[in-house]
Amino acid sequence: MHTYPVMQVDAFTRRPLGGNPCAVIFDADDLDEALMLAIAREMNLSETAFMRASQRADFGARYFTPAEEIPLAGHPTLAVVHALIESGQLALSGETTRITLELKAGVIPVDITTQAQVQRIVMSQIKPQFLACYPAQQVAPAFGLSPADFLPEVPIQTVSTGTPQLMLPVRELEALRKIAIQPGAFQRLREAGDFFSAHLFCLGGVTAEGDTFARHFALPPDVIEDPFTGSATGGMAAYLWRYGLLPSPTFTAEQGHWLGRPGSASVEVIGPPEDIQTVKVGGSAVTVLRGSLTI
Repeated sequence: MHTYPVMQVDAFTRRPLGGNPCAVIFDADDLDEALMLAIAREMNLSETAFMRASQRADFGARYFTPAEEIPLAGHPTLAVVHALIESGQLALSGETTRITLELKAGVIPVDITTQAQVQRIVMSQIKPQFLACYPAQQVAPAFGLSPADFLPEVPIQTVSTGTPQLMLPVRELEALRKIAIQPGAFQRLREAGDFFSAHLFCLGGVTAEGDTFARHFALPPDVIEDPFTGSATGGMAAYLWRYGLLPSPTFTAEQGHWLGRPGSASVEVIGPPEDIQTVKVGGSAVTVLRGSLTI
């Protein structure tokens, strides 16, 4: 029997029971992939993070959904860094502290700033890749939508800032409200596609602070609708900037409000639309549970 310290952290929120929950398993170097996947299924959250030593960065982590390992994810990154600070394994120095984190997708920098006792954790995602495009008439049935619900004159396209996700821009909030996932059609779309999950979004938030709002979907055994998806927020930002849909490279992204788990992120796209270098996605996190896992 072996015991591992565990924390559960809500990311992209400043209050407990908001944003997106992530289980963080410490000292997980001796866990193999099969056991990490089994633990992720046990936690039954969007992702579970496993902390590991790194020869290339300050810390290492691997992220698993209940179905598979994912190369890069946003809310586990915030959760991991928050958990390192809370557990005393990461000491902050001054107003801003930069660390490096080794993920399956590569090494990324993470900046932590503290102002008025509020910590803000900002990850810099991998240089965006713009991948396969899909006709609206092919993808619309999987989400119970019609081609007319999508923004015209821009592609439905897979974008990766570390994890490939399908970007589906819709015209308005009402289109997001009427999404009705058709599991069979969605399964076929994913099996034939080049993406992990699907991010549907529109311009305009659901509060006065938001500039975008999104819903994010996967297939069982993963959580069907993700409360807040930091990696896809990065891909969305790169998409919006590349196709001229953003007036500014900085904005506030909202997600999860209709699930009763409101979350928000500050987003900054670095580089011109034709050569984006990185997307910075940041927010806060709170601890909701501490304990141990016995295997």
